[in-house]
Amino acid sequence: MLFSKKSGAEKRAQFKKGLSSGKLLRFPGAFSPYIALMIEQCGFDGVYISGAGIANDLALPDIGLTNQSEVVERARNISRVTELPSLVDIDTGFGEPMSVSRTVREMEDLGISGCHLEDQINPKRCGHLDGKGLVSSEEMIRKVQAAARAKRDPNFIVMARTDAAASEGLQKAIARAQAYVDAGADAIFPEALYTEQDFEAFRKAIKVPLLANMTEFGKSKLLTRKQLESLGYNLVIYPMTAFRLAMKAVEDGLKEIETKGTQEDLVAKMQTRARLYEVLKYEDYNVFDQKLFNFKV
Repeated sequence: MLFSKKSGAEKRAQFKKGLSSGKLLRFPGAFSPYIALMIEQCGFDGVYISGAGIANDLALPDIGLTNQSEVVERARNISRVTELPSLVDIDTGFGEPMSVSRTVREMEDLGISGCHLEDQINPKRCGHLDGKGLVSSEEMIRKVQAAARAKRDPNFIVMARTDAAASEGLQKAIARAQAYVDAGADAIFPEALYTEQDFEAFRKAIKVPLLANMTEFGKSKLLTRKQLESLGYNLVIYPMTAFRLAMKAVEDGLKEIETKGTQEDLVAKMQTRARLYEVLKYEDYNVFDQKLFNFKV
């Protein structure tokens, strides 16, 4: 109730252990604290805080327009309500290596379990769009080194994302990933891979934990949990699934209200008040309040 009972250090240790467990960890994306609660109650392993999710919820495209303060604030509000570890997208690090260092420290102070940093130029693009530009390997290496040096808790996961497969080809993307590992990355996020064979090639070449991005409407085939486990992947994210489900339902509902003049036929599709209170543990707040205010004037 109110906030997570687990400390940030406990959640980081949980995440680090999970990545080496041989089990595929599943982190759906949450763009709000309430969704993080639902992810936890549905039995997932962690919460993913997507840069695209934050940007889109602010009515912005995912092109690097959000700033560090906005991402930090959203990450704080999401991570503090759940017992699960949280992984945060920090885009290109919000600046040069010094800014990357500060971002990692900010995330660690919030109790976040890890973050991923990408090798795109700024302004960036969604990882599954064409026309992405990359910084040099040397520039990204400096950022990864800065991130690795900045963390104080060895269980905080610094993950390097490479977008090179689309523009430089699979083998160069793998070479970049290995260079990032050598620079101190704890895990690798190969973005926008096309086929199961691409995922397999990355797994064979890279020895640290790997993340698979199963985003809809993108370039990657939507692989199942069983397929990803057989490929040896450690973590899968569903970054925008909850957002897309919610926004489709909202749009359809608003159109029906505008057309019919009532929401009566939509009520059966809604989350009930009872379920809302169940997710929020409303009764716990009531007990908490009675214990505090049990005196008489």
